[in-house]
Amino acid sequence: MKTIFTLLAMLAFTSAAVVVPQSSAIAASQYPNKGKVLEVMDASIYTYMQVATDKGNVWIAASKTSVPKGATISYPDGAVMTNFYSKGLNRTFDSIIFLDKVKVEKK
Repeated sequence: MKTIFTLLAMLAFTSAAVVVPQSSAIAASQYPNKGKVLEVMDASIYTYMQVATDKGNVWIAASKTSVPKGATISYPDGAVMTNFYSKGLNRTFDSIIFLDKVKVEKK
């Protein structure tokens, strides 16, 4: 009986100590797009950013966040909207990608 409790205690401590690091491949697949922020505008609950990518400039809108102009960001694929009118900015975007969040890359 004492052996069973010892084995259960060892199992509990061993499984609690296991840490699975997030590989860079998994992180890259969550944020497959990358670019340099050219312009930043805040409105209501979104931060609008024009981003220079390998495929050209794109506009993205993410949940309000602090992203400095000139920063390099990574971001997931998102919902693309065409001819989107922003009431907060009083502006129509030909095409814009809506996202939950972006990741500012470290230099």
